[in-house]
Amino acid sequence: MNALFAPFEPRYLALTLALLVTAGLAAAVARDATWLPLLAAPLAVSGVLAAIGLRDLFQRRRAILRNYPLIAHMRFIFEAIRPELRQYFFEGDKDGRPFSRDKRAIVYQRAKGALDKRPFGTLYDVYEDGFEWMSHSMAPAAVATEPFRVMVGGPTCTAPYEASVLNISGMSYGALSPNAIRALNKGARAGGFAHTTGEGSISRYHLEHGGDLVWQIASGYFGCRNADGTFCRDRFAENAARPQVRMIEIKLSQGAKPGHGGVLPAAKVNAEIARARGVPVGRDCISPPRHSAFDSPLGLMAFIGELRRLSGGKPVGLKLCVGHPAEVLALAKAMLEGGETPDFIVVDGKEGGTGAAPLEFADHIGMPLRDGLHLMDSTLTGAGLRDRVRLAASGKIVSAFDMARAMALGADWCNAARGFMFAVGCIQAQACHTDKCPTGVTSQDPARWRAVDVTDKSERVARFHGSTVKALAELVAAAGLAHCRDLRPDVFFRRTSHSSYASFADLYPCLETGELLRGARDERVASAWSTARTDCFMG
Repeated sequence: MNALFAPFEPRYLALTLALLVTAGLAAAVARDATWLPLLAAPLAVSGVLAAIGLRDLFQRRRAILRNYPLIAHMRFIFEAIRPELRQYFFEGDKDGRPFSRDKRAIVYQRAKGALDKRPFGTLYDVYEDGFEWMSHSMAPAAVATEPFRVMVGGPTCTAPYEASVLNISGMSYGALSPNAIRALNKGARAGGFAHTTGEGSISRYHLEHGGDLVWQIASGYFGCRNADGTFCRDRFAENAARPQVRMIEIKLSQGAKPGHGGVLPAAKVNAEIARARGVPVGRDCISPPRHSAFDSPLGLMAFIGELRRLSGGKPVGLKLCVGHPAEVLALAKAMLEGGETPDFIVVDGKEGGTGAAPLEFADHIGMPLRDGLHLMDSTLTGAGLRDRVRLAASGKIVSAFDMARAMALGADWCNAARGFMFAVGCIQAQACHTDKCPTGVTSQDPARWRAVDVTDKSERVARFHGSTVKALAELVAAAGLAHCRDLRPDVFFRRTSHSSYASFADLYPCLETGELLRGARDERVASAWSTARTDCFMG
């Protein structure tokens, strides 16, 4: 029996009961064979259940069965009859709306290599206000066979990186389990895409399989900090020199809780996490709300230049959820004044975020992805900087349509978190913060995370990536385009009422190249640009 199997732990009770009943009935028959006719049926039933439970405990394909032998089969029974449940219990609810599509199903099907097609058309009400679609051509183009890639690296970057158009967004070791990190990185290596470390720095689990890393550095400077929590140049240079680290991402804020710091409780800071983050074992691990290495847009640009030099010329960029629009203008102004530009900017949407966050922050703080992405793209274009800075989008990016829509609004590539979590086995039980994740994806309990089979889940990660990028190529071809970089706002439409619609080009007007420098046509924009300060943040 597996050493991590605790027979009387609640999640194992069904298997334990089946084993005990089987053993008891078998012993009774062995003592007195005359009981056999009476006990044969219950012995057979309990024996079959015990055999199924033991198989669940040792199989590697389904983490939830491994952690909840016998009991978890109920989930798959309900999953199998879900279409019927939808038809009889959900369709035609009080709002008259059909059951909306479950994006988890898309991920699971693609990750498993299963058929991802459905009959009988869309489940959406296409006349409902807010419905969005992509236009197609009467003469579709050939589907691209070459993988969509984007070169990242500005004028002063000497070690540019050719990134996939879909990569893994930041999820730290500590937030995710060791085997989840291993599976993500091994999948990234197999699929040829990048794995962002999350602010918890580079752990040994990120390094085992050699997948490309984007090292994320946040306000706690984990992996590159002094004892007092300030930035340490020597430790940064040591970690940034790793060949596996291909880009560095300075996290200013995240979609789940922009403007809010974080605490990893002392009880969760074990030796492995402490080693990766450079913090003491058994003490609260604190991420302050703001950085201490810079205090202004100009200071941030100087910090970017310093990190690029210390890393040997690797691409250095930012991640942020857009807040005050004036600060976006100030960033662009600081790029022009200081002469330093980030090689890339990842715009996170307030609707994104796989981590736990205060309710008010999750619901009402920060700008949604499409608005923030458009503002960043328009500002960089208006400042004449767009050709020097790559843009990425992050925030509930799951499907190829999500990617195409973001690219039409300015993104060069997309990052996804929840999609890859689903591929690893997450069932969105929302027990991440309890350390009792039913599939072991977010738990630090070895009895739970050992259920995440690295080989199987890494294959699913790679398949999800490959299938989604292939679907993107098919969408691009249907629009009559050759490459996803050709996507433009006028290809997408949104219904604005039951009888009218507008293109994204009308909904998201963009500044012309260099317009901010010449004088913006919109007086409000021109005024905001003239008053934007580069010597301090608004906060």
